[in-house]
Amino acid sequence: VQVTESGGGEVQPGGSLRLSCTFSGLTTYCMGWFRQAPGKEREAVASIERYGATTYADSVKGRFTISQDNAKNTLFLHMNSLKPEDTAMYYCAASEYGGSCPSIYESRYEYWGQGTQVTVSS
Repeated sequence: VQVTESGGGEVQPGGSLRLSCTFSGLTTYCMGWFRQAPGKEREAVASIERYGATTYADSVKGRFTISQDNAKNTLFLHMNSLKPEDTAMYYCAASEYGGSCPSIYESRYEYWGQGTQVTVSS
C-alpha cells in the first residue's frame, strides 16, 4: 500500500486549503484526518465512512469538509476560514475494514500518510 499525501502550505487567517491523500493498492472502508500541533498530542479532525457518514471535531465544524473519491481511493479535506490555531501537521489515515466508522480513534486505522504541514499566519 502506497499513501500519497499533499496540499499543505502556508495561508493567511481566513484563507482556504485543500488536502488530498491517495491510498494506492487498498480498498478503503474508513478514512480520517488527524493533526498534531507542536507540543500537543495528535487529535482527530474528521472521519468518513465509505458510504458517506461523517464526523468532525467541534473545533472545525462548519469550516472543514471531509470528502472522498471511492473509485480512486482518495480522501480530501477542504479547509475554509482557517485560523492560526489550525496550524499543525495533518495526517491522513485509512482502514480496509468496515464497521465502527466514522471514527476519531487512531487505533481504528492501519495505514497512515507521512503528514503535510499547514501553517496559518499573517
